[in-house]
Amino acid sequence: MTDAALQSSYTATAQTSARPAFTRLPRQKVQPLRAIRAFGRLVQDKEDTQQVFEIMQSMNGRSTLNGYLRLMSTVEGGRLAYNRVELNTLLNDPVYLDSFAPGTVGAVYREFMRSENLSAEGLAEESRKAARNRGAQIDLDHPIAWFGRRIRDTHDLWHILTGYGRDALGELSLVSFSYAQTKSLGWAVIAVGGALRALRMPGGKGAVKAIREAYARGKAAAWLPGEDFEVILHMPLEAARARLGLSAPPAAYLAVPAERRNGTLGPMAMAG
Repeated sequence: MTDAALQSSYTATAQTSARPAFTRLPRQKVQPLRAIRAFGRLVQDKEDTQQVFEIMQSMNGRSTLNGYLRLMSTVEGGRLAYNRVELNTLLNDPVYLDSFAPGTVGAVYREFMRSENLSAEGLAEESRKAARNRGAQIDLDHPIAWFGRRIRDTHDLWHILTGYGRDALGELSLVSFSYAQTKSLGWAVIAVGGALRALRMPGGKGAVKAIREAYARGKAAAWLPGEDFEVILHMPLEAARARLGLSAPPAAYLAVPAERRNGTLGPMAMAG
């Protein structure tokens, strides 16, 4: 076969092969005014999780890219990225969730999600709604988009590992912890906004102390985005916390009476 025939054959094969269409990942613009407006809506309705994602997507900037690059610099990161496990798929599988032995992270997560009537897919869908409002997509076949989904899908697992509840103060504390871990300015907007709101209310200083402590815990802990959660889920909860540097309980958060963890901050929390 001549060189011309070989080239013609290669071109025809390339044109007819069923290959996926790839989309260039759009540049993440920082939009602080959009984030502030979304924060105002979140304050009015703590269950409006879509506003949390509106804030995050407006303020992410390069944080997701930087997180992915950090993942690739870790010992396990290349394998995790190569396998590209979608945690949302796993965590929505009732058979998978029922496979965890009592006392493991997975078992505690399972009971937490079922008792609160939550689902990983519910959180994912809220993120998709926020993205559609901005003319963006969450479910792109792109490694950096995958890493962003990974952070989203582990939110409730972080609740379990850190010991923060779903009350307003627990959510704000986890937000502050998440900022220390990811450096995403969206988390900072929510944490600082919540802290300023707390200071205007009786007993607010205790809430601010808890938010500050959560940031310090996030700085001191292992980098959770780089952990293999398929392994973590099968570990006993306290063993997993020890591995991640989270054995010490969140003392400042627990010092705030349970009945005040919502009342101190008013209508302010995430629904995830």
